[in-house]
Amino acid sequence: MYEELKNKTGLNKEELFSQVKHSDTESEKIAAPRYSYWKSVFRVFFTNKVNIVILSIMLFVIAFSYIYPAVTNYDQHANLLDTSTYHLSPGDAMKHFGPGLKWILGSGAAGEPTFEAVWYGAKISISLAFICAAINMTIGVLLGAVWGFSKKVDVIMTEVYNIIGNVPMLLIIAVLSMLFSPSFWTMVLALTIVGWLGIAYFIRTQVLIIRDREYNLASRCLGTSTVKIALKNILPFMTSIIVTLLATELPSYISYEVFLAYIGLGMSEMSLGRMIYAAEAAMLTPGWELEFWGPVAVVAIITIVLYVVGQNLGDASDPRTHM
Repeated sequence: MYEELKNKTGLNKEELFSQVKHSDTESEKIAAPRYSYWKSVFRVFFTNKVNIVILSIMLFVIAFSYIYPAVTNYDQHANLLDTSTYHLSPGDAMKHFGPGLKWILGSGAAGEPTFEAVWYGAKISISLAFICAAINMTIGVLLGAVWGFSKKVDVIMTEVYNIIGNVPMLLIIAVLSMLFSPSFWTMVLALTIVGWLGIAYFIRTQVLIIRDREYNLASRCLGTSTVKIALKNILPFMTSIIVTLLATELPSYISYEVFLAYIGLGMSEMSLGRMIYAAEAAMLTPGWELEFWGPVAVVAIITIVLYVVGQNLGDASDPRTHM
């Protein structure tokens, strides 16, 4: 065999064979590629081409909602004194003002370009959703993790939940909206003052399922604090659950805002919900329909893409999909 290899390769014995030394340290190393959790998450997420399309739509809508109003300097009352500009169809608006992107949906009740108004309202509604989600998810997830792991906290928070959780959230929001001035931050307060409680209870239920697993019991025996176990051992395991929960929370705040504005309890700023409420009469008026259906369409697009992206990202966050 040696002679055959030597003739084929032209190498001598020392070059063909070398002695392997034994090393206890080297023998313990696992010859496997490094695993990156978030790299695997995004690899699974972007494997589906539909996710790329939906994500692109979401990023475009969000970016356009902030950039377009800033560039155009939208003024709702710019044409208020000119009654001939009220409720114009797209064709009539372009004849009156000249061709332009901002008149493709016509004009509204104050002569404002409906297209600009829709995106200005979208900026307010999206900002509301992200701020409320950040507050409620942060408080709800952290408190829920401790709530589910600590029996002392569980006794207190369960009583709090039994009292407050049985009061309809919509009633609490409506009362706060009437007590304070109907502004953006009033709506944030109304949506976050108890909005975190349902999230915390959901996280607490999930924590109870994994609280007494062997690695958590071992950590407790070693003297690890409850807070550290909750933050280091439990929350990372629940990443996919948290992302999925966030996917349902973000669109829900926009829906709440639209509904409250539609029944007359919304904020004073011209958000998408406020626009739909103000244009309710235009829904059935010939030539005015775009004033109503424009913001409705944008609300539908925003809520759908936020939900779909969040759900698919939540699925990709499950390690079982990383095979």
